[in-house]
Amino acid sequence: MSTDPFSDILKFTSAESLVTGGFTAGGAWAIRFPAPDKIKFFAVLKGYCWVKIEGVETPVRFDTGDVGLMAAPRSFVLASSPELEPIDAMVLFSCAGKTTAQLGDGRDFAHIGGHVLLDPASGRLLADVLPPWIHVPAASAHANNFRWLLDQLVEERSVEQPGTQLASAHLAQLLFIQILRAHLKTAHPKPAGWLRALGDPRIAPALLLMHGDPARAWQLDELAGACAMSRTTFAFHFRTIAGTTPLAYLTEWRMRLAERALKEQNVSVASVAQTLGYSSESAFSSAFKRVNGTSPKSYRSAARGRTRSA
Repeated sequence: MSTDPFSDILKFTSAESLVTGGFTAGGAWAIRFPAPDKIKFFAVLKGYCWVKIEGVETPVRFDTGDVGLMAAPRSFVLASSPELEPIDAMVLFSCAGKTTAQLGDGRDFAHIGGHVLLDPASGRLLADVLPPWIHVPAASAHANNFRWLLDQLVEERSVEQPGTQLASAHLAQLLFIQILRAHLKTAHPKPAGWLRALGDPRIAPALLLMHGDPARAWQLDELAGACAMSRTTFAFHFRTIAGTTPLAYLTEWRMRLAERALKEQNVSVASVAQTLGYSSESAFSSAFKRVNGTSPKSYRSAARGRTRSA
C-alpha cells in the first residue's frame, strides 16, 4: 500500500536528476543560456548573480545558496549586472566534453547546474504542472537542507572517489525533490492540479487512500469522511485544488498505472483490468480509451514500438 503519492508520481515519470557542470567568474561577466529542452536546475555556490528570464520583465537576484529551477523552454541570462551584454553559453562550453568554465579570475562567483530527465510520455504528468521557473532563496525556511546537499555535490565533483558518479546522481535527485517540496510549501498561488493537491493538507488523506488502494471502488462519502468534511465541502475543495473531481482523479491515476503495466509487464489486458478494480476487460478498455484516446492493446503496441526504436 502506498503512503506517499508524491513518490508514486516521481517514480511514474522516471524523474532522474544529473549534475552537468558549472562555472566560476570574476569581475564583470554575463552568459546567455539557450532555452532548455529539459527541466534545468542550478545553484549559486559563491557570490551572487542576476537572472534575466525570457518573458519576465524584472531580473531576479540570486545570492549564495539560492537554488533555481527552470521548467519552461525559455532562454535566460546569468550576469554580475543586468546591464551587461552576455556571451553565448554554447561558445563558452564549446570544447568537446567541457563541463566547467572560468570567466575572469573566477574569484567572485561559483555556479553548479544540471537537468532532470523525464520519460518522454509519462513525464508530461510532471512537466505540465510545474511553473515556468522556481526560485528558492537560501534565507527561506525551506532551504536548510540545500546547504548540505550543495556541499556534498561540490565535494563529490572536486575529489574523485569510488562511486562518485552514482553519489552525485542521488544527491542531484535529492536536490530536485527538495526544490519541489519548497515550492509546495510556498504561499504563492498555484494553478489547480495534482501538484497543488499534494501540498494541501485538507485533501491529503483522500489522496493517500486512493494511491494506497487504487483498485477499490472509493465512494465520495468515504473520502470526505477521511478528510473530516461533508460530501459537498470535500467535493468543492477537491475540485478547486486538484482541478478535477475526486473520482475523476482516481480514474486518471488508474490509467497512469495501466500505462506503466502495459509498457513494462507481460500481462494480459484482462489482468491489468482486474488489478485496477474493473469488473471486466471491456469496462477497463472503455475507460482507457476515453482517457487516452486509444485502446489498451494499441497503446501497448505503440509504446513498445517506440522503445524498440529508441
